[in-house]
Amino acid sequence: MGNEKTRLLSLDVLRGITIVGMIIVNNAGACGFGYVATRHVKWDGLNPADLVFPMFMFLMGISTYISLRKFNFDWRLSLTKILRRSFLLILIGITMKWLVNSCDSGVWNDWENMRILGVMQRLGICYGLTAIFALFIPHKHFLKVAIGMLAGYLLLQVFGNGFEKNADNIMSIVDNAVLGVNHMYMHGKQFVEPEGVLSTIPATAQVMLGFVCGRAIIEMKDNDQKMIRLFLAGVAMLFIGWLLSYGCPINKRLWSPSFVLVTSGVAALSFGALLYVIDVKGYKKWTTFFVVIGINPLALYVLSYILGELFRFWSFTDISFNAVLQPLFGDYFGSFMYSVLFLLLNWIVGYALYKKKIYIKI
Repeated sequence: MGNEKTRLLSLDVLRGITIVGMIIVNNAGACGFGYVATRHVKWDGLNPADLVFPMFMFLMGISTYISLRKFNFDWRLSLTKILRRSFLLILIGITMKWLVNSCDSGVWNDWENMRILGVMQRLGICYGLTAIFALFIPHKHFLKVAIGMLAGYLLLQVFGNGFEKNADNIMSIVDNAVLGVNHMYMHGKQFVEPEGVLSTIPATAQVMLGFVCGRAIIEMKDNDQKMIRLFLAGVAMLFIGWLLSYGCPINKRLWSPSFVLVTSGVAALSFGALLYVIDVKGYKKWTTFFVVIGINPLALYVLSYILGELFRFWSFTDISFNAVLQPLFGDYFGSFMYSVLFLLLNWIVGYALYKKKIYIKI
């Protein structure tokens, strides 16, 4: 952990907003009673819930630029730190999956049926690749490389039946061959692993797009110019992604190129809007709730994941929903209220860290 004297408030706020979204989306009071906005689309399409994870990855790209800039992108100073952090993220992710699998099965060493990949693993892999690229690839070529990765992945989809929800999808074939059906999400019942092998390509490109935006704004001192650049980049990505979606459906499970561009566009526009409100206009009083989470985003995400699983394992979620929240608020609003109360529980922990100026680096 560390104590940082200066932080970019807009970035902390938006990180906090995304983690708030992730906690609410992942912790409904009862399965099947989530509002549409808090549910992931089953295949093609986009709900607000589908924005939070890719937005965090885009922001991670901005943070990667900021952190490596401190070491002047010198691989001798940075490479070991990058590998250590990437490994730690992946290890935490695997441990989280082991906990889920153990709680669900009641067997604490059932490695043969444990899902291998997940959110933290994707963050670790994509961060590691982007950060290493940043040390050895000239930054002026970063955007070209990211576009090339998206184009290459699109070709795989076009020629590999990559838009279909069936076992002939090239993503499904590779995930089954590399991971094995027993180590995939829902044991392969959805055909593809949402954080799968080939979809790591566009996911890494998304982090790289965040890195490019980070480089474009951090080097500038004028907040108005930063805001304009973010708005222009956001509109461009959103518009191109929307046009591309006519031939390449927006799909989170496949992490399609149109999904990358649209969600990156939303992230850039959101960051630009917050930059305007917070840094240009100076409206900062409302930000504390989100800053509390935004300064320790991954630590609080991991905490919420573990607590959420333990609450389900101990039947606390079912009991509180069935005995209190559902009778008071009904099915859907009661389920949402559970999410809100669960979020507040995690926020209290974050607030304690915030008051002590503790930043847990994962």
